[in-house]
Amino acid sequence: MHDEHNTERSENAAPPDDTPPQDGAAQPSDNGPPPDDGAPPDDEPSADADAPRSKSNDIDRLQRERDEYYERLIRTTADFDNYRKRTDRERRELSEYAATTLLTDLLPLVDDLERALAADDQNAAVDRRGVEIIRKQLLDLMAKRGVTPIEAVGSDFDPNLHQAVAHEPSETHRDGEIIEELRRGYTLRDRLLRASMVKVAKA
Repeated sequence: MHDEHNTERSENAAPPDDTPPQDGAAQPSDNGPPPDDGAPPDDEPSADADAPRSKSNDIDRLQRERDEYYERLIRTTADFDNYRKRTDRERRELSEYAATTLLTDLLPLVDDLERALAADDQNAAVDRRGVEIIRKQLLDLMAKRGVTPIEAVGSDFDPNLHQAVAHEPSETHRDGEIIEELRRGYTLRDRLLRASMVKVAKA
């Protein structure tokens, strides 16, 4: 009874696999895991090998850019220096031309003064009238050049236009009123040419 049961169990057991492995199949190795198939071959260049070459290219490029900027700076500096010299020369020439023109316009007034001083006429009224004519010609010339006299007497003291050389107590004038002009001042267009020297009332 027992022998039949053991015989059936032996027939049902799977026979051992004695089939030899195929050529392409991987075989287990007793020496450790198989080699990594994803490793690059020995003859392929790595990224570390290109790093020095890339760094050298960057240095060369930076040096070229530095040289270009330096040359540009030199040219710009030279251009600015030439521009400054040219503008200084033009300004000097313009100033000399303006002075020459003004002096040329003043020469006829000098001629009139010399003729008035050389005259033998002792008539004081004639002499005064001649001086007044010359004075008017001079004021007209100044007005043509943009020079305007400052009206000071009767106005309030303005430190931007007037120079107070004396203060005088006065009951008939308001405090700070200019009561006398000692030297006339002038403006050149919108700029002060010379301040008026004045005496100011002090209440």
